[in-house]
Amino acid sequence: MQCSPGRAQGIHQHRNGVYQDQHDMVRLRRYTRLNIMDETLQQQDASGMAWNLDQIVTELRASRELTRNIRHQGRIHKLPSRKALLGIVEGLCAVLFPTHYGRTDLNETNIDYFVGHTLDQTLPLLQDQVRRGLVFTSNTDTQDDRSLTDRAGRITSAFASRLPTIRAVLVTDLQAAYRGDPAATSHSEILLCYPGMTAIIYYRLAHVLQRLEAPLIPRLISDIAHASTGIDIHPAAEIGSHFFIDHGTGVVIGETTVIGKRVRLYQAVTLGAKRFTEGEQGVLIKGEPRHPIVEDDVVIYAGATILGRVTIGQGSIIGGNVWLTQSVPPRSHVVQAQMRTSATIQPNSIKAQPTDWEA
Repeated sequence: MQCSPGRAQGIHQHRNGVYQDQHDMVRLRRYTRLNIMDETLQQQDASGMAWNLDQIVTELRASRELTRNIRHQGRIHKLPSRKALLGIVEGLCAVLFPTHYGRTDLNETNIDYFVGHTLDQTLPLLQDQVRRGLVFTSNTDTQDDRSLTDRAGRITSAFASRLPTIRAVLVTDLQAAYRGDPAATSHSEILLCYPGMTAIIYYRLAHVLQRLEAPLIPRLISDIAHASTGIDIHPAAEIGSHFFIDHGTGVVIGETTVIGKRVRLYQAVTLGAKRFTEGEQGVLIKGEPRHPIVEDDVVIYAGATILGRVTIGQGSIIGGNVWLTQSVPPRSHVVQAQMRTSATIQPNSIKAQPTDWEA
């Protein structure tokens, strides 16, 4: 259909008007931006005169170099990178569960290539981070960079060889989550949606590096998991297979905690220390056993706090919001009311049936 000349001319004039209006709007926005930038620069120039940057920089240097030097051995070292470690852990997760954390288009013909290629890209990066962490061991004065690189290579190689074992244990954790949560519809849902599973994966990786005596890197990996999930698991804690953290936010598991098999924790559970032994000059003694031992098949409900080197007997259930600083025998059922009225817990006094729970 063709337009009449009059209609075409009207459309042309209308479009010209629109174009002119748009052109004016662009010029107005550009002029406004320039004015704002000019005012901002003027304010920065005016305030910069009062900042006295030279003196601040000088005093900060004096604090770093002289009065409050906190660097290892007093020197500048290339620290491990949280950003690099995040990429490394993501690569390791992709190796362990390629179609979930790697690429969704993988198939039987290319999945092994993807795993091998990802390892080839990730392991050298991990070795470099481990080498940086080794700088912070106490005997680095006698080690040159070459020896640190060689040691980092051995640690990384040993870690890589344990990846199949790590995955095997993680599958038991995945199975425990599926069996223990009626809301879980599939293993894929747990891998993709459950923060507790993410925290456990990061813990399993960090724990192996901790056992291989790679300093600092395991703590950084655990803190990355803590930041993203709200779950704080020290990499030195010992945790058995089929471990499940449901919901998970606020869970804390201390350094010397020992957890058996088939243990389930809910959100805001703390497995912490009750007291600390001081050494000379009031410095706390490092590495002393001070966290709970949780035996097999224990369930600890939301908000429970268990402190000190106490033992939670096999098959026990610890109720929500219980504050516990003493050991309990196997198959115990501890509730808040008991903790308010009893100084000690005897096996015969423990309520063993779910119907006996007290609020």
